[in-house]
Amino acid sequence: MPPAAAALVAAGIPARLAPLLARRGVADPAGAERFLTPSADQLFDPFLLAGMEAAVARLRAAGERGERVAVVGDYDVDGVTSTAILLAAFGACGIAAQPILPHRLEEGYGFQPVHVERARAAGCRLIVTADCGSSSLTAATAALAAGIDVLVTDHHIPGCALPPAVLQINPRQAHCTYPFPDLAAVGLALKLALALLRSAGKKVDLTAFLRIACLGTIADLVPLRGENRVIAALGLAALPATRSVGLQALLRQAGMKPPFTASDVGYRIGPRINAAGRLDTPEPALDLLLTRDRERAFRLALQLDAWNRQRQAEEIRVVEEATALLAARKPLPPVLVLWKSGWHKGVIGVAAGRLARDFHRPALLLAAEGENATGSGRSIPGIELHSFLNRWGERMERFGGHAQAVGLTVRLDGLPALQAEWEAAAAEWPVELLARRHEYEIAVAPREIGPELLAELDRLEPHGQGNPRPLLYTGPLTLAAPPRLFGNGHLAARARGEDGGAVELVGWSWQARAASLAGRFFVLGYLERDAYTGGPALRLLDSRPAGAQP
Repeated sequence: MPPAAAALVAAGIPARLAPLLARRGVADPAGAERFLTPSADQLFDPFLLAGMEAAVARLRAAGERGERVAVVGDYDVDGVTSTAILLAAFGACGIAAQPILPHRLEEGYGFQPVHVERARAAGCRLIVTADCGSSSLTAATAALAAGIDVLVTDHHIPGCALPPAVLQINPRQAHCTYPFPDLAAVGLALKLALALLRSAGKKVDLTAFLRIACLGTIADLVPLRGENRVIAALGLAALPATRSVGLQALLRQAGMKPPFTASDVGYRIGPRINAAGRLDTPEPALDLLLTRDRERAFRLALQLDAWNRQRQAEEIRVVEEATALLAARKPLPPVLVLWKSGWHKGVIGVAAGRLARDFHRPALLLAAEGENATGSGRSIPGIELHSFLNRWGERMERFGGHAQAVGLTVRLDGLPALQAEWEAAAAEWPVELLARRHEYEIAVAPREIGPELLAELDRLEPHGQGNPRPLLYTGPLTLAAPPRLFGNGHLAARARGEDGGAVELVGWSWQARAASLAGRFFVLGYLERDAYTGGPALRLLDSRPAGAQP
């Protein structure tokens, strides 16, 4: 048991909950109270961010002078929600704003000179970036040369020094001492919006902003602790009462019912918003968040849903083709680097994530087109992909991202050499990092699995990076009846423990493993609320015969 757990138990924290909190960095009762009951007063003052005062002053000046402002966002959920929040705040302060979202397939990621030209054509005198810009030296220089000021809001690791005239809000700047550096871009947009509205003496509807901010925060897979946890928890709690007709339409289209969880955003809402930018233009996703027309919201939600189904089909194709290419590699290299012409640039990021999970090693997938290959990489816990690849940054046409997710463009003729060097360098990683392990956090008797335990663990929601759903170990169990198969290879079963406890089991894509539930067995799984019964069910991760338990 972690050392801090005993102090938490002594302070009245339930004995099963205390070690889970301690493993999540909670060291004392006050920290436990903050973790278990997120509240708006836990959010830090926006003006603690370096550059915030200058940014607000420049925006206030734009409003006073009647200047038009361009908001250059990104095409993913974080970028789209960041753009939506900034547009709403600027509008409330009387600042005329023009959204500019990049087209992934035609323009690629980030703030680029083409966006400067679009801003100039729209008569803008200030460009505010959202979820991009920290490495956009060429675009920033072009904007300043055209007489357009630049304010960068971004959470990516800065890749270069921007001109001194560029204003920046990025907690990862070397000189920024903000207490929580892990905000998503939408968290920074929220901070800028709150600071601007406060400075202008405007009424702030924090709850409305949090409903949008929670989507980008959860979907961008930033650590759900500290301020991110507050944004996610309060936003999710407020989501059922949203007045946004766009969000209402999206929730209906996704078939969601409250209470909402981070998984709902990660697997149902986020992919639909992302699908627009992955396969076409992200503008319909932004329009959905901003529209006040109920009929238009309905049509846009249908369009996003159709794109998402198309995205799923493209992703499956890329994963299957990449897996076939890997079949020739025995043993598998420690980092997977694959490229092919015809792969859709809009889906290779999620496909790389699938491969990283399936093979438990970092994966880089690139779409070859002409002289270049453009792609994305996803990593696994314990391996910071960005810092690993950064030493080869000068040999890439473009490179950037986070510790666990990167984007890159490489000349096709140089890719085989880079692949060989990456594989050789990755061979130095400790072998245990690539060994798939399931480490459970709680061992419980079957009779303990019920509504009380579920309610206790629900207090840890929302789950995500830095706060994973606790993995449970229980048994021995025996099936009370043969498993019931449903859907595409899924199963549900009722099992009983030798202590008399009844446990509902759900196994997604588990039909091929149904035989592992024969006789007496132990299981690893996640305790969740069953969508159909509303009661507790253990979502299976692994199982083994009773004679082979650890």
